Parts: sequence; C-alpha cells; structure tokens
Amino acid sequence: MNSTLNATQLLMVPLAPLLGSALAGILGTALGGHRMGRGMSHSVTILGVFISLLISAMTLYSVAVEGARFNETIYTWMVVDGFKMEVGFLIDGLTAMMMCVVTFVSLMVHIYTIGYMQEDEGYNRFFAYISLFTFSMLMLVMSNNMLQLFFGWEAVGLVSYLLIGFWFNKPSAVFANMKAFLVNRVGDFGFIMGIGLLAAYTGTLNYVEAFAKAPELAALTFPGTSCLLVTVICIGLFIGAMGKSAQFPLHVWLPDSMEGPTPISALIHAATMVTAGIFMVARMSPFFELSETALSVVLVIGAITALFMGFLGIIQNDIKRVVAYSTLSQLGYMTVALGASAYSVAVFHLMTHAFFKALLFLAAGSVIMGLHHNQDIRWMGGVRKYMPITWITSLLGSLALIGTPLFSGFYSKDSIIEAVAESHLPGAGFAHFAVLAGVFVTAFYSFRMYFLVFHGPERYAQNPDAHKHHDHAHGHADHAPHESPWVVTLPLVLLAIPSVLIGYFTIEPLLFGPFLTDAIMVNTDQHHAMHELAQAFHGPLAMASHAFGTAPFWLALSGVVLAYVLYMVKTGWPAAIQKMVQPLHTLLDHKYYLDAFNEHVLARGARSIGAGLWRWGDQVLIDGALVNGAWRWVSRLSGLVRKGQTGYLYHYALAMIMGVFLLMTWFVWLQP
Repeated sequence: MNSTLNATQLLMVPLAPLLGSALAGILGTALGGHRMGRGMSHSVTILGVFISLLISAMTLYSVAVEGARFNETIYTWMVVDGFKMEVGFLIDGLTAMMMCVVTFVSLMVHIYTIGYMQEDEGYNRFFAYISLFTFSMLMLVMSNNMLQLFFGWEAVGLVSYLLIGFWFNKPSAVFANMKAFLVNRVGDFGFIMGIGLLAAYTGTLNYVEAFAKAPELAALTFPGTSCLLVTVICIGLFIGAMGKSAQFPLHVWLPDSMEGPTPISALIHAATMVTAGIFMVARMSPFFELSETALSVVLVIGAITALFMGFLGIIQNDIKRVVAYSTLSQLGYMTVALGASAYSVAVFHLMTHAFFKALLFLAAGSVIMGLHHNQDIRWMGGVRKYMPITWITSLLGSLALIGTPLFSGFYSKDSIIEAVAESHLPGAGFAHFAVLAGVFVTAFYSFRMYFLVFHGPERYAQNPDAHKHHDHAHGHADHAPHESPWVVTLPLVLLAIPSVLIGYFTIEPLLFGPFLTDAIMVNTDQHHAMHELAQAFHGPLAMASHAFGTAPFWLALSGVVLAYVLYMVKTGWPAAIQKMVQPLHTLLDHKYYLDAFNEHVLARGARSIGAGLWRWGDQVLIDGALVNGAWRWVSRLSGLVRKGQTGYLYHYALAMIMGVFLLMTWFVWLQP
C-alpha cells in the first residue's frame, strides 16, 4: 500500500462538499436566519467541491502513476454477532476515475448555477442540495462495503427527489419527483434483496471478503429452486441498477425529471447519479461473471433501452427531453457493454459520456436562457449568430455523442459495438443489431435538434407560448436571443475540451492497460470480448482512421445527412412523413403507453388491492371479527353466565350436587 494515500486526505473528498452544503443549507436559508448571503453560499459550496476535485486529481495521479491503492475501514458503526457494519474507502483505478468525474462535473455545474439560478428565490437552497448530492455520490463510489454503498445509493436518490421537485409550487415538478421516488423504490427492492442474500451467504458486507467467497456461491442453488443462487443475487442487484440507471421498463422517471432546473439535469441525470448502476455492476463483476443468465438479462435489457429510447428522442420537441432520451439510450449502451463482460468499456463510456452529455445539458440550458425560457425547438432557429460559444460547444458535444472519429464518444461507443459483436451470449445478436441501429438513430435526433436550434430561419417570434416560461429560474420576455454570461459559457468550454480529447488519451490505459485490472474481474476463458478488442487495437489514431470504412461511421453520417435534408432542405417532408406513419408517431408520442399502463393498470391495480385489503382485511377481519367481534362474544357470553348468578343458596347447592354427579359419572365412564 502506497503511503501517498491516507485516510485523512481521503476523508476530505466527501466531507468538503458536505461542509459547504451544511453552511449554505443552514446559514443561507430561513433555517439559520439567512445569515449567509448568495455570494457566500455559492463561494463555500464551490470551494468545497474544488478542494474535493484537487484531492481526487491527486488521488488519480497516485493510483495511475505510482500504483497506489487503499482499502481500510474508517469507522466501525457496530458489530452484531461478528457481522461488521462499517464506513470505509476502497481506492483503486475505478474509484479514482469516478471521483474525478463526479467532482469535475459537479464543479462545472456549481459555477454554471451562479448564472442560471441568479434570480431564483431558492438560490442558496439549490447550492446546498447540489453539494449534498456531490457528498452522497462520493460516499457511494468510494465505499469498500455494501452498507455504505446502499447509504450513498439512497442518499443520491433522496437529493434527486429534492432537486426534481425544487420548484415545489409547480404541480408537474411535484408529480415528477414523486414518480422518480416510487420507480426507484421498485429498483431498490431488488437491490436490497441482492445485498441481503450476499450478506446472508457470505457473512460479510465488505467487497473484498465477499468477492473471495464468490466461487463458493457459484456452487449453491436458491432454496426451493434449481436456479443458481448467484444468478438470483446478480439479477436482484441489476434490478437496483435498472431503477437508478433508468433501464427499461424502470426508465419512466428520467424524462419527467427534466421538470427540475437544468443544472441538476446535467449533474444528476446525465453525468453522475444515473451512472451509479453502471458503476455498481462493474464493481460487482466477480459475481456477474459467474452467471451467464444474469449477463444475458443485462445484455438484452440494455439493448432494448439503447434502441427504443433513442426512437423516442426523434419525436421530442422539448430541448431538454431530447437530451434526456439521448441519456437513456447511452445508458443502454453502457449496460450492453456490461452484459458482454466488457466492464472496462462500459466504465470508459460512462466517463466520456459524463463530459459530453453534461456539456449538452448545460448548452441546452444556455439556449433556454438566451431564448428567454423557451424550450420548444420548433420555435428556435438561427441561434448560432447570437450565441457563438453555446453553438460551437453544442456542436462539439453532438459530434462526440454520435461517435465522430477522434472525438471521445467515438472510442467508447465503437468499443462497445465491437465488444458486443464478440459476445456469444443468448441475446447478443439482437444486442448487436440494437447498438448498430442506435448509431443511426442517435445521429438523426441529435442533429435534428442541432439544426432546428442553431441553423435555419429564426422562428422564436412565431412561438405561440412566448410568454410562458417552462423552466422558470429567471428571465424576462426580451426580444433578440443573447449569449449567456461567462459563468455559464466557461463550464461549456471546460467540458468541451475533454468531450473532444479525453477518449484519444485514455482508451489504451483504461481498456488495455493495468489501470482497471484489479478493480474489474473478467472470466477470459468464457468471455473473449476484451481479448478480441485488445488483439484488434493498434493505437487510437489507427482506430480512428480505420473507422471511416466501418458500418457505425456510415450509419452516423447517414443520420446527420437525413436530419439536414429533412430539417434544412425539405422542411415540409417531416409533417408529410408524420401523416404517413401516424399510428407509429402516436405510439412514440405516448412513450409506448408505458406511463398509461403504469398509471391506469399498475397504480389502479395497487390502489384496488389496497382498498380491498383495507375493506376486507382491516374493516371486516381485524376491526370487525377480531377487535369488535371479541368484545361482542365476551358480552354475549357474560350475559349468559350472568343469568346463572341468582343469589339463592339452593340454586348454588343444586349446581354443586350436579357438578359432583357429573364428575363421578365421568370417572366411572373412564374406568376400563
């Protein structure tokens, strides 16, 4: 263990944002009497996250260059019959990379928020929430045990709930945060079941100790079934990931979460919280490698999400919802990589995606600000000349998203497609088709949005809802669009740099070097995807030059060209095509009717079952039969007994004689 990593230094990483959050949340709000102003609130929270980023960067350097590792208990909460519940940190390549991604994106969002939320009444409260989220996410990724993992998991869910419903006077925001809360509880049921089974059968919550017992679990079956225990555990854990990382059919909460302010869309629903499920499955790779059934489930669910959520992005008109469905699709890509046992590729895409998707969300927010809180891309156009920085950074983010050679998204997305092609699991054929088709779909909806927003005629004067602000942090109904202030554009520029470059410089150490070898375990005898990728890799430049002759490049180019033709040249065609395929458009517009199914079948069914249990279980059985029924029977019985209490001695004497007679008869009858 390298001495450059010590517990005190690592403790500062989550505690600095927590301290900033506490100061802004208590002293900067009515709770503490508003003793801290806006400037001080954003200063202390930004300082906390900046300190966290500095230490995270130093930790990453120690891990990557010096080979440092750390795995220690920081605090023992309790020991119950030898079962330890602790707070501890496990620092390896996977953790160090996640720490830097979380803190860097969080810092960019903190700076951006100064401009975006400047006129909002809840300014200080918002900074307290996003710093608290940063603390929660860091506790999750730094944990060395499943108890702390679960604490971080639930804490990020809580802060997400608070932030989605940040404008709590807005009914749609309250509905959205309740939806996110309930859907995530469904996922968390599976997650805690998986953790509980692991704890029961391994006798520990510590990662390293549990991983050491993985071969023993592989030989066990789930009680009462022929199903492997490790399969049940992995599927339970993955159900948790489906909720947190918005996989079909538990994805329904994420598009509605766009009701929250744009900065949290970037921080939580693009770059960090939704990737917690991907991180968790990668961390649990020693268990998933033991179950091909679980890997097939992961592969197929990811493929469905990658393709079918992309289709929904095509027909969206709200700029934030287009990016939200893009996030769902890209999370599907990451999940497909996990199912193909290419965990390091999934984590690589997680990292590259965090930068360019945060960039796209923040750029969307900048456009919303510049257009006075219009979010409908049909009433935009020609924004490029008014907002040059937002335009160029959006273009770079879009090129990264569609996998343009040399951009960061290209290296991670193409690696996923190649890894799936090498997989021989059931469902791999469908998954390969889905990720290939998804390339075209992604390019089409991304550049549909890009062309409608930044090019073509200016349409914002025709907006019928010009005086209705969808995302109402602040704003006034001025006329011409305008570029956002530097606190908004600086994060865009700083996020654009890694969106373009980071894939080129990190693909080799992340996928084919020793950086993640001790954090991720792959059974190379059965799963050959990473070996095949390594054999075909001859450097990032060679990979990019080779890409021009591959199917993904031409599919992406076709998507861009089609978007250009339909929305820049033949602008009447989209409406005509919509009429031709109206049933399909209706299906997509209703999001495959999953929301309707959840609300009218599942919710009403649950309500009917609840009403039935209340009526028959509560009122009839418990209240009627047990509680009220008991006193009624006692009352009736006592009424009968009371009639025998006459007060006459001869009645009692007669009763005694009859009692003796009955006893004598009974004993005589019992004699043989």
